[in-house]
Amino acid sequence: MSDRNKGILLLLISALGFSLMGAFVKLSGDLPTMQKAFFRNIVAAAITLGFVLYHKDRLFGKKENQKLLLSRSALGAVGIVLNFYAIDHLVLSDAEMLNKLSPFILIIFCAIFLKEMVLRFQVVSVIVAFIGALFIIQPEFSVELFPYIVGVLGAVFAAGAYTLLRVLGNKEKHYTVVFYFSLFTTVVLLPFTVFFYEPMSLQQWILLLLAGACATVGQFGVTLAYKFAPASEISIFFYSTVVYSALLSIVLFDQIPTILSVIGYVIIFGASFYMFLKNNRMDKQKRA
Repeated sequence: MSDRNKGILLLLISALGFSLMGAFVKLSGDLPTMQKAFFRNIVAAAITLGFVLYHKDRLFGKKENQKLLLSRSALGAVGIVLNFYAIDHLVLSDAEMLNKLSPFILIIFCAIFLKEMVLRFQVVSVIVAFIGALFIIQPEFSVELFPYIVGVLGAVFAAGAYTLLRVLGNKEKHYTVVFYFSLFTTVVLLPFTVFFYEPMSLQQWILLLLAGACATVGQFGVTLAYKFAPASEISIFFYSTVVYSALLSIVLFDQIPTILSVIGYVIIFGASFYMFLKNNRMDKQKRA
């Protein structure tokens, strides 16, 4: 199997992992969002701790990278809580697609904070993606709008975390970054979980532990995928998350996305596919 195909396969597995995480979170029922996020991260922290110890690396990374690691973890923690809230209150595929706005927001953040040049096709893609988001949100300025706003804010914080990951680059091992983030989020959410704790059935325990395990598979899958092939060549396949989530929504929750939501999915996917083709063309021109 070529490196490119390995990357695609890993992204498809990663997307399935994140989709199943969302489904397990939703299936766990009426529990506080903070509690759900806590269990998702404590499982990820335990698994990634094993990787760090196995490779005999530093648990908390290098001293010079602490500000970046801490800031990335803080933004990521808020992003996860907001995403979990959206998953609980929206059709699963709607929540997933709003979260997938983060690559477009990342372009804006990299231009503002990292002074990266934004090309015309990227500007067009960002505008089109947000038009697609409006189809999903279908704003009516009512209380029902709130979970959609939270979903978009989750993507904003995720994009902030990814921006800092760009700055961090290869200064730290991927498993160290994931462990640091997971442990940080676990510690931050612990007081909220204790204070607002809702007793859980055995089934809820199992579902949240599965959510944490699937999230870890998703995290490692996406990290390893980009080691086999450039993001510009394979990132489009990560949108398979929305297909998985739409199927899970129908099968598990009897939630069928509205026609406008489906139009929104197509628009955002189209913007991503357009950006994918343009990036591929630019990479071929550079290699030539």
